Amino acid sequence: MASPEAPESVVQFALDKLGGLDYLVLNHIGGAPAGTRARTPQATRWLMQVNFLSYVQLTSRALPSLTDSKGSLVVVSSLLGRVPTSFSTPYSAAKFALDGFFGSLRRELDVQDVNVAITMCVLGLRDRASAAEAVRGVTRVKASPGPKAALAVIRGGATRAAGVFYPWRFHLLCLLRRWLPRPRAWFIRQDLNVTAAAAA
Repeated sequence: MASPEAPESVVQFALDKLGGLDYLVLNHIGGAPAGTRARTPQATRWLMQVNFLSYVQLTSRALPSLTDSKGSLVVVSSLLGRVPTSFSTPYSAAKFALDGFFGSLRRELDVQDVNVAITMCVLGLRDRASAAEAVRGVTRVKASPGPKAALAVIRGGATRAAGVFYPWRFHLLCLLRRWLPRPRAWFIRQDLNVTAAAAA
């Protein structure tokens, strides 16, 4: 999805082979190592293409078919798209953009009486080797089991839920962000190894 042309061809391939779409699950990711080096304009541009613009392109291309089938869009995002934290600037920017775009799209579809469900999935760190490597030494957060996160995403999409939070406690953290910003910052700081991240 790093190429602007890739999303178009992916959806067209699915439409040609399947004749239409009932579900579109957007769950690809471009990661960057945590730390200050990841804030370059080039790294940010690449992350925005993979983690945001390709989602928009896939959705735009698939929306007519999903409208016909009264289908579902399942958008896999991150806690860092709801709660900003240190040393994840470009990644967080792309994930916040997802929340804004798909939140607005949900409202647009609603006022136009278009029956396409949008499920936003807010996931935490998963126990994949690439994810663990990217944040090694930067965070003390315990990774969640990937299969359980996948099951939460599937369940949310199948029930046309507006939102999925996995682990569930992230829903509380997102609420806390609005109500009590200072304590939230304290909680986040407890999970960071600031000296390791700054050195990266």
